Amino acid sequence: MNVPTMAEMMAQGKQPEVLFWVGAAGSYDDRAKKISRAFVKILNEAKVDFAVLGTEESSTGDAAKRAGNEFLFQMQAMMNIEVLNGYEVKTIVTCDPHSYNTFKNEYPSLGGKYKVYHHTQFISKLINEERLSVEGENLKNKRLTYHDPCYLGRANDVYETPRELIKRLGVKMTEMKRNKSTALCCGAGGAQMFKEPERGDKDINILRTEDALGTNPQIIATGCPYCNTMMTDGVKFKEKEEQIQVKDIAELIAEANNL
Repeated sequence: MNVPTMAEMMAQGKQPEVLFWVGAAGSYDDRAKKISRAFVKILNEAKVDFAVLGTEESSTGDAAKRAGNEFLFQMQAMMNIEVLNGYEVKTIVTCDPHSYNTFKNEYPSLGGKYKVYHHTQFISKLINEERLSVEGENLKNKRLTYHDPCYLGRANDVYETPRELIKRLGVKMTEMKRNKSTALCCGAGGAQMFKEPERGDKDINILRTEDALGTNPQIIATGCPYCNTMMTDGVKFKEKEEQIQVKDIAELIAEANNL
């Protein structure tokens, strides 16, 4: 795939339009890598001049901060800011709402001031600028429901942009009873992804999957790699993986355009 690094671009004397921040999940998790690839296909289709940091990309520090280790967070953040500012990065796009939230709301006070887009916002921008169109009939009339990522929705009030993209696909979208500001967390937040629930508790991702199953979907759409993992695990727990797919919006857009 055509994925240049910032170092390669700068060596050629070029300054890319945007930096694609891949994130930990999109870099290392096999399922999330497919989301990264789908988004890169979209960027290439729209002829976006972009680059990644590659081996220079590190953790944003989000996990450390949410766990209460402010010292470690600031160490990680300052290291990233030094790299980003060294490359004179102005605009960042990411498929990870956790990274989006951290760059947008936590980095400015430390000297990292950038224009930050969640990938659904950037895809919408490309469509509005007529650099990308959503074509194809392969998803038309599919039954779909959308799960709001916490750090995209409640933390940053981004509810409509993902839904507007979904509507372009021609699917039959049904909202869960708990949606938008009242949506239930998928269960990954607060480091819950890396531990078992407390004794006596029902897994949050199972509760959220039950919300989704109540809409009788063929597709559960997400906008976060961690939500994707938790909802996929929930679908498997309910033994519905033969009937229901969990897909990121970028994957759906790429599929609609046969990318």
